[in-house]
Amino acid sequence: MARALSQYHRGVAAANRAAILDASTALFLEHGYDRTSLARVAENAGVSKATLFKQFPTKAELFEATVLAAGDVPGGEFADPPSEDFHAGLVVLGLAYADLLSRPQMEDLIRVVIANLPRFPELRERTFNFGTLPVLTALARYFKTANVAGTAIVENPDVAAAQFLGMISTVVFWPRLIHGNWSLDEAETHDVVDEAARTMVARYGAPTSR
Repeated sequence: MARALSQYHRGVAAANRAAILDASTALFLEHGYDRTSLARVAENAGVSKATLFKQFPTKAELFEATVLAAGDVPGGEFADPPSEDFHAGLVVLGLAYADLLSRPQMEDLIRVVIANLPRFPELRERTFNFGTLPVLTALARYFKTANVAGTAIVENPDVAAAQFLGMISTVVFWPRLIHGNWSLDEAETHDVVDEAARTMVARYGAPTSR
C-alpha cells in the first residue's frame, strides 16, 4: 500500500502543478498544441521532466488540465448563492459563467482545442470535462438546493444545466469565437443572463416562485 503524502510533499506537488500549468498555458497559447513540447514546459516551469511526467504522462492530459485550469476561481470554490429566490440565484451563477467565458485565456484555449481536434487523435479521446469547473459544480449544487428549498422542481439537473448554460453561451461566447468583432457590454450580458434565468424559472420554478 502506497503511503499518503505528507502535508509538505502535498504542498510541493501543488506548487509544481501550478507552475506547470502556468508554463503550459503560455506555451500552448503562443505556439499551439503541436509545437509545444513537454520538455519545454518542464524547463519553463522550473521542474524536472520526471516531475512533469509524474503529474501529466502525456501532452494530451496536460492540455486538458490546462484548458480546465483556465476556469478555476480563487480558492478553488464558487460561493453558492442563496436558494430562497430561484431567479436571483440563477442570475448570479449565469453572470459568473458569462465572466468565465469572457476570459481571454479560455477563449484562446478553446480555439486551440477546435483547431487541433481533427489532427490529433489523442485530443479527440480526451473528455474535457467542463462539468468539473467550479461555477458549473456550483450550478449543479444550486439545482439540488432549490429542489430541497421548494423554489424549483428540477428532476434532471444535468439537462437543466445544459439548457441554462446553452442559452448564455449561444449569445455571449460562440458568436465571439466565430466573429472576432462580436462583443456585448455589461448591461447586454446581464440582459442575456436575466432572460435565460426567466426562461428557467418558467420551466422549472415551483408555482409559488413564478
